[in-house]
Amino acid sequence: MTKTAQRFFDARPESVGQARSFTSEALANWGLPDCAEDVRLCVSELATNALVHGTAPGHGFLVKLDADEEVVRLEVHDSRRQHPEARQAASTDTSGRGLILVDALADRWGVEDRTPFGKIVWSCFKTVGGTTR
Repeated sequence: MTKTAQRFFDARPESVGQARSFTSEALANWGLPDCAEDVRLCVSELATNALVHGTAPGHGFLVKLDADEEVVRLEVHDSRRQHPEARQAASTDTSGRGLILVDALADRWGVEDRTPFGKIVWSCFKTVGGTTR
């Protein structure tokens, strides 16, 4: 049985911390602590990207979690169509490593267009004994 939780966040810096808390609470309620730290770090990175690069004026972002016995899927929906790309940040850069972290922590991740506008950046995490789909 798939469990789902989602929450909309305003485009404000404090929303990133709220998205982390929302994610932690959902995974704890579902009894899925094994991947919580990785999912929490990824929601932080993806929510920050949505806030800084993905939200048009007057729009926020949505965090959606789906979980079953095998996989936790994290989605961050925003209002801009431009797809993010992982890049190699210089050692002196103070940002630009978010998608590299997502790639390292998630079992799979990607980007899909969203109708009528925007995109969904998603990542999947195996639960104990699970496989990504």
